[in-house]
Amino acid sequence: MNRISFEEVQATLAGVLEKLGFSRDRALGCARLFAETTRDGVYTHGINRFPRFVAMVRNGSVDVEGSPELVTRFGALERWDGRRGPGNLNARACMERAMQLSREHGLGCVSLGNTNHWMRGGSYGWQAAEAGLIGICWTNTQPNLPAWGGAEPCLGNNPLVIAVPREGGHVVLDMAMSQFSYGTLESYRMRGEMLPVDGGFNAEGNLTRDPAAIERSHRPLPIGYWKGAGLSIMLDLVAAMTSLGKATHLLSTDPLLETGLSQVFLAMNPAALGDEPALSQIADDIVASVHNCPSAKEGKKIRYPGEQTLRTRAENLELGLPVEPAVWAQILAM
Repeated sequence: MNRISFEEVQATLAGVLEKLGFSRDRALGCARLFAETTRDGVYTHGINRFPRFVAMVRNGSVDVEGSPELVTRFGALERWDGRRGPGNLNARACMERAMQLSREHGLGCVSLGNTNHWMRGGSYGWQAAEAGLIGICWTNTQPNLPAWGGAEPCLGNNPLVIAVPREGGHVVLDMAMSQFSYGTLESYRMRGEMLPVDGGFNAEGNLTRDPAAIERSHRPLPIGYWKGAGLSIMLDLVAAMTSLGKATHLLSTDPLLETGLSQVFLAMNPAALGDEPALSQIADDIVASVHNCPSAKEGKKIRYPGEQTLRTRAENLELGLPVEPAVWAQILAM
């Protein structure tokens, strides 16, 4: 594993994007989101994901000039068309619009159709929290998760993000609907390790901790078993209905043709009702209660969602972003 500075990573990725037709500003913005994802330790959706993104630009799934366009609105609710633009730029723009609406109305909701993979969903939760707002967002995906009792994938992994601002460290939950993402399964397989808990089904339909067996069966385990599968369906319904976009069953199963996704971005401005000191105290008290919860493992502190991200971010900014040599060589050759 090599270590490369954040600035060099962003500049290198932006250079590749400019060759693909991105304007300078859009190339830098898109590259920064990829670099920030690796900086924060979500390696499967950062630099490692960049070659697939480039392939989707080259095959026409991603329109480098596509930007979100307002379709219709009613009060604090708006529908936008992503025009098949770069998913991370579209998502950032729509969360920003939801944030603007929340400052006007107390809350804002933007539904986005006809867009592309947003890469790390947590990016847009951090975006809202860093502005002092509560952020909630989710996306549907291609069919890659079985319904409960199903033998084949027919649901989306549909990541859900919930972010709450806090001066002592924002609380940000970024979770997919499977116990382990496909990227995590791949990482365990490449290290020759078993999963710490059951992560899916093998070809015989039995729960297993073997990541390779789960990859072969294409049957990762929904979080909470039937509950995760049900939540996936509901997220798909709300995203597709409010955006008038594609639902999971209409999306291609080819990862390089996964375009036309539907997403929702919500921002809430709790300070609009006043009592900001009380809000801060509530957040701090909840975090303190989590930290004070006795651990099942001696010396192991209980963490709140997003706490480890801050530590990883500081380490990677100091030492450089960890980059797989083979992936970096591939990017340099683009």
